[in-house]
Amino acid sequence: MSNPVFNNSAIFGEPKRARTNQGAAGTIQQNPAYGTPPQQAQYGSYGAQAADAATLDAMYNAPTATSADTKRLTYDDVIIKTGGLLALLVVVGAASWQLVDTMPFLWIGGAIVGLVLGLVNAFKKSPSPALIVAYTIAQGAFLGGISAFYNTQWNGVVVQAVLATVTTFAAALFLFKSGKVRVTPKFTRWLIIAMVGYLAFSLVNLLLTMTGVLDGWGMREGGLGIIVGLVAVGLAAASLIVDFDSIKRGVEAGVPAKFAWSAAFGLMVTLIWLYLEFLRLFAILQGND
Repeated sequence: MSNPVFNNSAIFGEPKRARTNQGAAGTIQQNPAYGTPPQQAQYGSYGAQAADAATLDAMYNAPTATSADTKRLTYDDVIIKTGGLLALLVVVGAASWQLVDTMPFLWIGGAIVGLVLGLVNAFKKSPSPALIVAYTIAQGAFLGGISAFYNTQWNGVVVQAVLATVTTFAAALFLFKSGKVRVTPKFTRWLIIAMVGYLAFSLVNLLLTMTGVLDGWGMREGGLGIIVGLVAVGLAAASLIVDFDSIKRGVEAGVPAKFAWSAAFGLMVTLIWLYLEFLRLFAILQGND
């Protein structure tokens, strides 16, 4: 064996050969210092030891196990699952777009089911691929219907929103990978505060529009609506950077590979939010022309 650890080991080292002396009568005499010759069972035991040593030597010289071999989270897992979910979202969205006139309840039901499944998946400690796929299907039905509605009212906003979402995703990934934007505790704390404030504003605005106090989109119209839309887009982009950092820490910590579904789900939620904000922002901008 070439492994010095085995060569220097009393267990795996080469056995010493028994020395013999030639007697006057020409017979071979055993050197008593080495005891009796090994029996058949002893030779068998040595063979097993040699085989075990060879196996361990091969294992020692084998390539180091990768994260995929040890069933740990990898970037490839996250990319594949996120790409698959996005493809499913687009296919279902395209079908919902075509059925928006004949089945208008489809995208409304998708919004409700998507909201419920989103909350369920968000609070589950262990990811459920079936529920995440179901969430994607429901959101696809919702996005297809609402995109068709927006495109009818404001022609071209869907293409603009899609391009803006892809561009923002790429820019956020570049900023994160380059280290120009780092996720620090202070960054995360301010993002949470800003998101809570935006959520409170959105709930108040929704309540005022539903009760008839404000018309149309309420405070999401005109100049104020544009400002709020830009703030929302900025929050969604910052959330993407936090998502990237969470995935990076998960890969470095060696979490189980099944949590690639959680990472893909988190990215899907942020991307859908970002797309909806761009959709509304471009509609406001086009309405002000």
